[in-house]
Parts: sequence; C-alpha cells; structure tokens
Amino acid sequence: MGILEGKRILVTGVLTDASIGFHVARIAQEQGAEVVLTAYPRPTLTQRTAKRLPSGPDDPPPVLELDVTDADQLGALAGNLRDSGFDRLDGVMHAIAFAPQTALGGNFLETPWEDVATAVHASAYSLKSLTMACLPLMKDGGSVVGLDFDATKAWPVYDWMGVAKAGLESCARYLAKYLGPQGIRVNLVAAGPLATMAAKSIPGFEGMTDMWPKAAPLGWDIKDSEPTARACAALLSDWFPATTGEIVHVDGGLHSIGGASA
Repeated sequence: MGILEGKRILVTGVLTDASIGFHVARIAQEQGAEVVLTAYPRPTLTQRTAKRLPSGPDDPPPVLELDVTDADQLGALAGNLRDSGFDRLDGVMHAIAFAPQTALGGNFLETPWEDVATAVHASAYSLKSLTMACLPLMKDGGSVVGLDFDATKAWPVYDWMGVAKAGLESCARYLAKYLGPQGIRVNLVAAGPLATMAAKSIPGFEGMTDMWPKAAPLGWDIKDSEPTARACAALLSDWFPATTGEIVHVDGGLHSIGGASA
C-alpha cells in the first residue's frame, strides 16, 4: 500500500509532463490516490498530458476547466467534482502562479498596479479561493499543499512574483490558522528553480538556474522534479498529521546558506 492509498486528490497546474503538478499527480497515483486535474487555459492540452500518467491512456483522470480567478467557475467546482465522481476530497495541490511580463525581468519599479494585482490574484489569493471552493468536499479534513519559491530574499528578475510568493506564504499561514479546527492542514513546498514552461517565461531566469546547482550544498538538478513532487505527496498524506502552516524547502539546501544569491 502507498502512503496515499484510498485518497482523493485534486491537482492543479498540469500543462505538460514537465509541469511540477504532473509529477505530483504521477506520484500520487503511484502511491494509491485517485486523482482529478484542473486545467487553464488549455484543457485539451492537459487532457492529452493526463494520458501519460500511470493510470494510462485508456483510463486518464478527469480534467475540469478551472480559472482560479473566476468566481463563477470556483462556485461551480464542487458540483463539477461531484458530477465527475468525486464526492469527497482528501487533498488539494495548488500549483498555480502567473504574472504578466511587465511584472518580471527587472521591471519592478515600472510595473503598473493592474499587473501587480493580476500576479497577486493568480499566485497568492488563489490559494484561499481554491481551498474554499474545495472545502465543501473536505468535511473529514485533509491536506492543502502549495508550491512556493523562497520569498525571504529579493531574487534577481523575480520581482513582483516574489512579492506574490510572500503573499502566498502569509496566506497559507492564515488558512492554517482558520482551517485547523476543521482538520485541514495547509503547507507549502519551496522548490528550487526547475525547468518548467512557467520558469522559462521569466526573462533572465537562467541566471538562477546557472547559479543554483553550484551553490546548493546538496547540488540541484533543474530538470528533476522528483524531489519536489515527493515532498508534496508526503504532505498530502497522513504522515504529517500535526504539521500545518509550514514551508518545506526542497532546494538542495541553498536557502540555508548566506550570500548565495546573486
């Protein structure tokens, strides 16, 4: 039996098989979970990618279209999950982040509020809105896990996404506070830089991917999402029953070293 045997897990952020969310869904299935995916803005691409999961092309998990900034779609999520055979959720994987190009790449001082608001809404507030949309199906408690990038430092080119991640970290702590009495744990995994489509869209991000493997005490492989996905799966399981409001760093240990960031 796997550590997620019998669990029903919602996973967001699966676009291609390079997505961190894809590897979380893969490990979740390997560990015995039943998975449902959400997709935006290209559900057909997610549907194709879902066929590469261990359940196989003949039995892929259901894919529900969901824009986490759309109140109507969030309001319909619980009903859509029930219609797809998920009348209960044990875990939610938040693997969503977005910022307009004007909010990245060294444009911090020139970014207009409208673009900052977009980044914060999609990347931080969405943790709260997605969790609340799933809450009706988590009556027996469960685990919410979000993907983070260490917000204690001002990273080169990360700019307003770094601010949004700081908001994500604070949001997770408040969710942990308010949802703990309902048996729901909320934790984040702060991963090192990985070669996802989202990372490649950040101008100058290669500076961090070049530096990280050399500076991290354990080294770092930007093409290997396995350590990050395993940490997410562990937090989604019952193996951390008294852990909430936590940030688990899966970055080769670079966060623990002073002066490593450029």
